Amino acid sequence: MTDIIDGNAVADEIKSGLEGAIETLADAGARPGLATVLMGDDPASQTYVNMKQRDCEEVGIEGRHVDVDGDAPPERLYEQIDALNDDPDIHGYLVQDPTPDHVDYRDVIRRIAPEKDVDGFHPENVGRLVAGDARFRPCTPHGVQKLLQAYDVETEGADVTIVGRSRIVGKPLANLLVQKADDGNATVTVCHSRTEDLAEKTRNADILVAAVGVPELVDGPMVSEGTVVIDVGINRVEDDTEKGYELVGDVDFKSVKSKASLITPVPGGVGPMTRAMLLYNTVKAASVQEGVAVDLP
Repeated sequence: MTDIIDGNAVADEIKSGLEGAIETLADAGARPGLATVLMGDDPASQTYVNMKQRDCEEVGIEGRHVDVDGDAPPERLYEQIDALNDDPDIHGYLVQDPTPDHVDYRDVIRRIAPEKDVDGFHPENVGRLVAGDARFRPCTPHGVQKLLQAYDVETEGADVTIVGRSRIVGKPLANLLVQKADDGNATVTVCHSRTEDLAEKTRNADILVAAVGVPELVDGPMVSEGTVVIDVGINRVEDDTEKGYELVGDVDFKSVKSKASLITPVPGGVGPMTRAMLLYNTVKAASVQEGVAVDLP
């Protein structure tokens, strides 16, 4: 029988576990502060930053949001980044991706102070992760690890296939899972658009992670019985509903559910964990910057 992984419940546990650390920091006069920066008026991005600010309010983190005109020159955004780098009340922040076409997101990431880069995308933080000395684990990969731990999925010695090689999920997750650590020690195969016979690779997996951004790419025949399936994708597809669309993952949930031992739904699987781990990284950043020891969940 397939069990459905409840990402909302695990995320709530993480957030509850952060409350003690947040109060410890607040009692020391160092309440954690998280800023979100949005350049432009992309509706999906606006929704994401709104949710992140609500999460801050829920757990007691000081949230701040900064809007930058989407038609402004890159220097306007860089001024805001520099100000946040220098602001002692902001322990972590992120610039919501994507930025407008005339702004190179790589330049944006490089300008963020590494110790405040709670997304974990700055080249210095990427290097530390690969070296096994991560300052911050990127939120979605770390969230996937926490889900596996919550459901007692053993990664040591497991064959893991990751479909997708993005800098946000595929590459960092592969690096985390091969680390010599209790939540690592896996044998990892990373697949992508040039992979030949993708189905052969996915059927060999004990744990299959789909993170490629293609709606329902992975279907039942591509999955072996008893596989743990983690669907990171979230895609809008046209649907005859009031909204005009539905959200689906990179996995065909209906056909794969009958084969998997555990599977994440979309929505309600990995998504809530990504936001929870952003709060986690913010609290960790505040602890380090303020020199106040806390217990993290």
